Amino acid sequence: MSTTSSQTQTLDAMSRLTPKFAELTEQVLFGDLWKREELSPRDRSLITVAALIALNRGEQLPFHLSLAVKNGVTQTELAEVITHLAFYAGWPAAASALTRFSALSEQ
Repeated sequence: MSTTSSQTQTLDAMSRLTPKFAELTEQVLFGDLWKREELSPRDRSLITVAALIALNRGEQLPFHLSLAVKNGVTQTELAEVITHLAFYAGWPAAASALTRFSALSEQ
């Protein structure tokens, strides 16, 4: 999984400041949970993006939007997820996600 310099800085800081958290993130979250065969990486990305939008977790959203595209989710589908969630998670949550999504679309 390739990372941007911002993501690399976050991972470096995580490893330095909270080594156990970094270990759990790498080994359990991305090493086990994301590798399980019951859901495809594409499905996991859709679920994760939807959860982050619904919970208004904008800081993690850019990484997971990029990962979703790498996992086969189209930008059209991501736009539809944001629009759909405006009615279920709230307009402000969707509008905040749109800000992050627009940065991805410009790349």
